[in-house]
Amino acid sequence: MTERTAAKDLAGGLVVLAIAILYYLGIGDIAESSLADDVGAGGLPRILAFVLAGFGVVLVARAIIEGALTRVPKQAVTVAQSGDNDPIAPLPRALGFLGFGAAYVVLVPIIGYLPAIALLIGAVALFEGAATNWKTSLIAVGGAVGYWAIFVRLLGVRQPPGWFF
Repeated sequence: MTERTAAKDLAGGLVVLAIAILYYLGIGDIAESSLADDVGAGGLPRILAFVLAGFGVVLVARAIIEGALTRVPKQAVTVAQSGDNDPIAPLPRALGFLGFGAAYVVLVPIIGYLPAIALLIGAVALFEGAATNWKTSLIAVGGAVGYWAIFVRLLGVRQPPGWFF
């Protein structure tokens, strides 16, 4: 990573932190309903604000660490150039992820949440270069069951059942 990339990560991380703070402050305007549960209408937005802030902190920390590493003599540290030799250009890659999201939205009411999320996890893993073997399938199914357990069982978020499942 170059100093220029570290500076972009630092600026991006600070912007993400600022957005997270403004988003969190805006959550206070969400009205509480008499039908609200323990989490309330602002529960998920608060979680999202903290996750967004966490990503901002990670970006800032990465920029600081990478910036410090670029100042160390090259004989002392070998830094991998992530992204420089990426065979997939940024726009087609982003469009690929957008396609996965669109396919998920189309499939979830048809096949149901569990199979759709398992297919999404598996497809993204294969798109990112994971091996086509039983481990990838196991991770996709395990991830789907994990997400189902978190959202449906733990948080009580109803998911579409689908026509088939």
